Amino acid sequence: MIDLTKKAGFGLAGRHRAEKRFKWVGRSAIAISLMFLALMVGSITLTASGTLRQTQIAVQVDLGAENVDPTDPASASYGRLVKSGLRDMFPDVTSRREKKALYNLVSPEGSFEAAKLVAKDPDLLGSTQTLWLTASDDLDLYLRGKIDITLPQNQRQISDKEVVWINALQANNQLRRVANWNFLTGGDSREPEIAGILSALVGSLYSLAVCFALSFPIGIGAAIYLEEFAPANRLSDLIEVNINNLAAVPSIVFGLLGLSIFLGYMGLPRSSPLVGGMVLALMTLPTIIIAARAALRSVPPSFKEAALALGASPVQAVFHHVFPVAMPGMLTGAIIGMAQALGETAPLLMIGMVAFIVDIPDSILEPATALPVQIFLWADSPERAFTEKTAAAIIVLLIFLISMNLIAILLRRKLETRF
Repeated sequence: MIDLTKKAGFGLAGRHRAEKRFKWVGRSAIAISLMFLALMVGSITLTASGTLRQTQIAVQVDLGAENVDPTDPASASYGRLVKSGLRDMFPDVTSRREKKALYNLVSPEGSFEAAKLVAKDPDLLGSTQTLWLTASDDLDLYLRGKIDITLPQNQRQISDKEVVWINALQANNQLRRVANWNFLTGGDSREPEIAGILSALVGSLYSLAVCFALSFPIGIGAAIYLEEFAPANRLSDLIEVNINNLAAVPSIVFGLLGLSIFLGYMGLPRSSPLVGGMVLALMTLPTIIIAARAALRSVPPSFKEAALALGASPVQAVFHHVFPVAMPGMLTGAIIGMAQALGETAPLLMIGMVAFIVDIPDSILEPATALPVQIFLWADSPERAFTEKTAAAIIVLLIFLISMNLIAILLRRKLETRF
C-alpha cells in the first residue's frame, strides 16, 4: 500500500528544492550581469582617468617691447616667441630636424595659449616671463608611462633626444600636472591634448530640446486621440500597427528620411541641431506614443465614467480627469525616449553632424555635432591619446543617460497616483 503522506511530503520537499535552485540561478544571472557591467564601466573609467589631468611645460618667453607692441599685443607672433624660448632652453639644438622635435614638446596650440595669457594679464608685457603652456600628447603619455622607451626608436613616438630633453625639464621643475578643465570647457580639436566636449555637449542639448518640443506634444496628442477618441475601424488598426512597426525601424532609416526631406527638399541648414532634433523627434515619436497609450490604459475606467456620469463632456472627462493621472507615465516614457535619442549616432551621421566643429554653437541653426558622434570621431582617430578622450566622453554620456533615467523614476514616484 502506497503511503500518500510520505509521497506528498517528498513531492513538497522536491518543489522547495527546485524553487531554491531557481532562485540561486536567478541570483547568479544577476551577479554575472553586474560583474560584466562593473568590468565594462571600470575598464572605461580606468582608461578615461588619464584625461582628468594634463601636463604643462614652463617656457621662458620674451615679451619685451621689441617683440610685442604694448598698444597692440594681439598682433605679436607668439608662435615665434615660444619657439625662441624653447631654443634658449636648449642652445645645443642646432639642426632643423632637432628643432622641429624640440618644438613638438609644446602643443601646436601653445602660441594661442600664450596670446590668451597675455590678453588676460597685460602686466606680463615688457619683460621675459615664464608661461605654463600645454605640453604635447606624446610628452604627456611618456610622463605617465604609456610609452615603452625600451622599444627601438623608430617604433615609438618619443625619440631618444626628446627623452633627454624631457628628463632635463623634469630636473629643472619645468613640467607639472594640472587639472584638465579644458576637456569640459573647450571645443573639439585635432590635437588630443586640448580637445574638449563642450561643443558636442551643447549640440546634443540643442538637439534634445528640439526633439522634446516636437515629439512630446505630438506624441501625447496622438496617443490621447488613438486611445480615447479614435473609432475602432480598419484605419485605426492600420495606424496602430504602423506605429508599432516604426518603433522597431533601424534609426539610420530616420536619418535617410531627414537627409532626403529636411535637407534635400526643405533646404534646412546642414549639420544643425534643428535638423538633428527633427530627425530624433521622428525616431522617438513611436516610443512616446506607445508609452503614453499604456499610461492612459493604466487609469481605471471608473475615473472617466464618474466624470461622464456627473455631466462632463468626453473631452472634459479625458483632459480633466484621465490625463492628469496618466501624466507621470507619459513623462517617464518621454524621458526614456529622450535618453534613447541622446545615445543615437547613425541618424545624425546621415544629416552631416559628423563634421569637424570647433566652435560652440550659439543657436539651433548653427553647425554642430553631438556627443555620440564626437565619440565616434575620436574613436576613429589614430592618435593614442584620443583613446582616453573617447573613454572620458563615454563616461560623460553614461552619466547623462543615467541621470535622465533617474529623473524619470523620481518623477514617476513623485507624481503617480496610487489606487
